[in-house]
Amino acid sequence: MLLAIGSLDSLADEPRPLVESWAERGFPVIVRRGTAGDDESAIAIGLPLPPTLGKLRLGFLIPPKHVAASVAAHSVAEAARSAPAHLRPQLQAAAALAMRLRLRPVVFGALLWQHLTGLAYLRAGSDIDLIWPVSRREDLDELLGGLAALDDAGPARLDGEIISRTGEGANWRELRSALTRHGGTVLVKSMHGAELRCARHLFV
Repeated sequence: MLLAIGSLDSLADEPRPLVESWAERGFPVIVRRGTAGDDESAIAIGLPLPPTLGKLRLGFLIPPKHVAASVAAHSVAEAARSAPAHLRPQLQAAAALAMRLRLRPVVFGALLWQHLTGLAYLRAGSDIDLIWPVSRREDLDELLGGLAALDDAGPARLDGEIISRTGEGANWRELRSALTRHGGTVLVKSMHGAELRCARHLFV
């Protein structure tokens, strides 16, 4: 749930100290897609709280001059160090798939936030979210097949998106399914919105 707030007044007592000290702890926020009516001169950001604090998604707008630094994306291999032991073989297998295809996936979602903050974001049953930038159409079928195999083997459900050269993304599972259907469409998302498109034309 996204809780859009201009101040922290509406925030419950328990998560409030964590949010108020977020920047002091050196924790980052994430840039999110803006919503209608947002101040276009500001940057829309999000701050997800850990599940133990209600799993709220806080939304803010900040002036660009208040950005202290950009945080580099984190690879699967890096983030695997912050994952529970039972998830590491699956993450290592994903890293091996990436190496075989010469791709550089990065993590997002609960694993990323746990890696960045040291707070407990992963729970039993949490998905593992990965972003796979793909520039060559010929890599796509092997990647989607490899992801399906890793997802079937578990233990975690693999989620995430395939990102095209244009920076637009589609859920890998939906894309794989759409590619099996003549004229199959998939939801393509960007920072500017989302729309259905023919899956076979995405990586032409």
